[in-house]
Amino acid sequence: MGVLTGGGDCPGLNAAIRAVTKYSIQLGYEVIGFLDGLTGLMEGRYRHLDYVMTSGIIDKGGTILGTSGVAPQQVEARSTDVFRNVEMLGLQAVVIIGGNTTLSIASRLSGMGLPVVGIPKTIDNDVKETDYTIGFQTAVQIATDALDRLRSTAESHNRVMILEVMGRDTGWIATCAGMANGADAILIPEVPVDIQELCKMLRGRYESGKRFSIVVVAEGTGLPVETTGGCGRPEAVSKTLERIIQERTGLESRTTLLGHVQRGGTPVAYDRSLATSLGVKAVRLVEEGKQGHMAALKGNQIVSVPLERLAEGIKTVDLGLYHNAEIFFG
Repeated sequence: MGVLTGGGDCPGLNAAIRAVTKYSIQLGYEVIGFLDGLTGLMEGRYRHLDYVMTSGIIDKGGTILGTSGVAPQQVEARSTDVFRNVEMLGLQAVVIIGGNTTLSIASRLSGMGLPVVGIPKTIDNDVKETDYTIGFQTAVQIATDALDRLRSTAESHNRVMILEVMGRDTGWIATCAGMANGADAILIPEVPVDIQELCKMLRGRYESGKRFSIVVVAEGTGLPVETTGGCGRPEAVSKTLERIIQERTGLESRTTLLGHVQRGGTPVAYDRSLATSLGVKAVRLVEEGKQGHMAALKGNQIVSVPLERLAEGIKTVDLGLYHNAEIFFG
């Protein structure tokens, strides 16, 4: 059995590696871990995994196998190397743990005849066909903790505090962390931003005696072109917001970019449990001959879905969830 982690790292990857390795060994497989993601699969760089190596890692952040981002064209150009390495090692299947790009590559390799099974991971939670991805709940907790801390300093200094979180194409982290914190505004790529209304709300809060405000924004949120100097998606959306809010409301504002802190550290219990369940399911899919599928969470069930379905796009924020948070804005 082969296993690898591809794309950006996130909390819970080691828990998934542990589950795949230990369950596979119980079923009689030897386990090969490819180093640095799909790069290791192409270059034939790997290590043997066993009980000892995967013991005590369920609570560790990062990935013991390393990871890397690879373009689909690179893998297709070296598909001969991929197939040769899998055949040389005598692998029954390769379990690929990744986000949208990595899993789309897994789907292409499956279409070419490579026996692969997928496990969804990304702090962005934007992989279709699964309710949650490995790493998301930890990222939400980290962002919520940051918002809680910013609230106390915002209240002390009568400031508008803006927290920028990850979410290039979707606003799952911003929405869930903002809701958990009771943020006064949540800005996400899925919902157009009305700068005038935002500033009016913030100024209104101040004048009504609420001398501080909390704004959380996903990094990929687009702003009206007239506010960004001709670019609808500035490099740091939070810094642009800080400038606009101060100019239009006169309120002192500060920005915090949470950045890669969201990717690192100890996974919360939910991510450890989810990663374990998805890892077990992935091995069972191999046993059942369901290569070309992905283990996924639907409701409270771990199910399998064809990898080819991921070609339909990304999973955007449920607007019903967003509107529930919106009730408490201002």
